[in-house]
Amino acid sequence: MKSYQVPEPGKPLELADIPTPEPTGSEVLIKTIACGVCHSDVHIHSGAFDLGGGNELPVPVPNPFTLGHEIYGEVVALGPEAKDINIGDKRIVYPWIGCGSCDVCNSGDEHLCNTGPVIGVMEPGGFGDHVLVPDSKYLHDAGSTPDHLAGSYACSGLTAYSALKKGAPYKDKNCLIIIGIGGVGMMGLQIAKAAFNCKPIVVDVDEEKLKIALENGASAAINPTDEDAFMKIFELTAGNASVAIDFVGSEESTSFGVNLLRKGGKYIIVGLYGGELKLPLPLIPI
Repeated sequence: MKSYQVPEPGKPLELADIPTPEPTGSEVLIKTIACGVCHSDVHIHSGAFDLGGGNELPVPVPNPFTLGHEIYGEVVALGPEAKDINIGDKRIVYPWIGCGSCDVCNSGDEHLCNTGPVIGVMEPGGFGDHVLVPDSKYLHDAGSTPDHLAGSYACSGLTAYSALKKGAPYKDKNCLIIIGIGGVGMMGLQIAKAAFNCKPIVVDVDEEKLKIALENGASAAINPTDEDAFMKIFELTAGNASVAIDFVGSEESTSFGVNLLRKGGKYIIVGLYGGELKLPLPLIPI
């Protein structure tokens, strides 16, 4: 099989010919149809996450390594114990696999496991033409979703939904603010409308993205670099914004966003841009 691998952190991907895995036990072999590029892939490729203040968090992955966790593909081979799946089935690959034996996994939070064989992070991913999945329970029917979009729902889709679920319920008009309308932020806007019956206020520095957000259901779109941006949002929310979801995760986005919330409000950080969170401590108790 062919695989585009990271030879070492920060270096261009290299095309490699490697043996195609043969599934054993309950394993399923997937032929990749499409695989998205997540911003996490960029961080893993660079070898570290920016913690701010000149500090970094190294990403311990083997090199060479095959990235890619937003995978959609076709089942081409089955281990002898694989069940509930057939050759030719097309499936989204759920990559956030846990070890299956720790307290976290046993409590139902397998995606939070520290040692799991996460596909595209700890195990070879979708930047190769085949991917080995440990069990068919990690494969999901995409329905009528277009091939090139399906894999992203296991990453950006679940990420946005999880953030929105943490902030719910959204009872009042203009109670939700979405900061950052990139790929995941736009997914969040769509899910907020479809699953939570909510039309968020969106915040972004890109005027074109703000325009697209308005066309796709945002109740208002604000550029935080505008002189009166804070007051515009305060007037729209009447000072009652209860949830802000930050899909950027930078020093600038957090310093702007935390000041928008009412008492008891929730600030949910999703983005991994990097930096430090600087927060006046009296804001927490008051």
